[in-house]
Amino acid sequence: MSTETIEAIVDRLSHKEGPLLPILHAIQAQQGFIPSDAVGLIGKKLNLSRAEVHGVVSFYHDFKTESGGVNTVQICRAEACQSVGSELLEEHAKASLKLDWGETSDDGQITLEPVYCLGNCACSPSVRINDDIYAKVDAARFDELVTQIRKNN
Repeated sequence: MSTETIEAIVDRLSHKEGPLLPILHAIQAQQGFIPSDAVGLIGKKLNLSRAEVHGVVSFYHDFKTESGGVNTVQICRAEACQSVGSELLEEHAKASLKLDWGETSDDGQITLEPVYCLGNCACSPSVRINDDIYAKVDAARFDELVTQIRKNN
């Protein structure tokens, strides 16, 4: 992402009250992650230290500091999902994808991540793939979803 693009995003959103989070979300939406060179530039434009901006990026799990896969697969690890089998789903996902948390498949298609509550507790276990949430996911349904991802890409 070019410096000009980052500056344009910051300039477009800096008038908002508490602009840091909207700016970070906009950069990540466009780039897929927050480039390290953006941190200093954002800080300078918002009169924040590099450490303050980095602190926000590193605090929130949704912000990435490096490129991931084309698709992000998140499995809920909150108590409600664990109570109905998400731990078994996690084991299946890791084994079938041959990935651990935070890893990306060799073909660059899938990054596997834990998430701590998708707000879909009544329909646990839940999985989010990119922006879509799936309910009552078992191993068979997980495999169907992964097959669909790979077919669509």
